[in-house]
Amino acid sequence: MDLTDSQTAVTVVAGLAILAGLAGVVVPGLPALPLCWGGVLVWAIFGGAGTAGWAVFAAATVVAAGGFVIKYAWPGRNLKQAGVPTSTLLAGGVLGIIGFFVVPVVGLVLGFVGGVWAAERLRLGSNGLAWPSTVQALKAAGLSMLVEFLAGVIIAALWVAGLLLT
Repeated sequence: MDLTDSQTAVTVVAGLAILAGLAGVVVPGLPALPLCWGGVLVWAIFGGAGTAGWAVFAAATVVAAGGFVIKYAWPGRNLKQAGVPTSTLLAGGVLGIIGFFVVPVVGLVLGFVGGVWAAERLRLGSNGLAWPSTVQALKAAGLSMLVEFLAGVIIAALWVAGLLLT
């Protein structure tokens, strides 16, 4: 493998973008699926894979679009059924981001949980119903991350298959 070869360099950059996308599932600020998809796009355009590269890119586009839709629709449906309003998730998200900067990494989870719990406590009162809503929000966030990660892994697998076939 000659790193001075432009196709090799493009392949390495595409692979790094895909890895960064997979890490972006848990790291705030990194757009997971767009990075995975963009890595495949760069490889299809500049990697010299030809028609096979574009076929891999088309499949990656379908997976990324499907993952993006499912990532929001499935957990959102579960939250609606549990009666957790969008404003509660917004409060959790805002406090999660603030918590990430106040207490790096761990603050994201603490802020999200605290924000959801506080919003539900204000909404439902002190009758003990805030915690079940918080658990539902955590399950939804976990499901969303799982769907996004799975879509990223499928995109990565498609790209690796494309590398092996070209």
